[in-house]
Amino acid sequence: MTELKTKPSNQSVTAFLAGVQPADRRKDCRTLVRMMKAATGAAPKMWGPSIVGFGSYHYKYDSGREGDWFLTGFSPRKTDLTLYIMAGFARCDALMKKLGRHRTGKSCLYIKRLDDVDGRVLSRLVRESVRHMSKKQA
Repeated sequence: MTELKTKPSNQSVTAFLAGVQPADRRKDCRTLVRMMKAATGAAPKMWGPSIVGFGSYHYKYDSGREGDWFLTGFSPRKTDLTLYIMAGFARCDALMKKLGRHRTGKSCLYIKRLDDVDGRVLSRLVRESVRHMSKKQA
């Protein structure tokens, strides 16, 4: 089996975030750090060169592939902030309708900037995802 390229690193989260441009994107990242740290109780850690992750869980697929991944995290991509909502969005229809401007993938939430979404709804979405993923591990 191939090894995952995205794994925890010793890269400094502070240094990574200091290099995020423009300044308003950097400010949004710092807000996400506070939000996700509160949701997980975990310090931020770099996963690969550009993802800030919080906490971790172990997964194992029917195929036998297994590994560890972060409970929640984000990456300041060129066009969007990508938030990793590992529980997905299937159970969150009501929250998603209240969130504001966004796009989604399977477990990715794409937003241009935090001002485009309701911060309380986003925080709740992150907390509920973390709670769901943590229960799966218990």
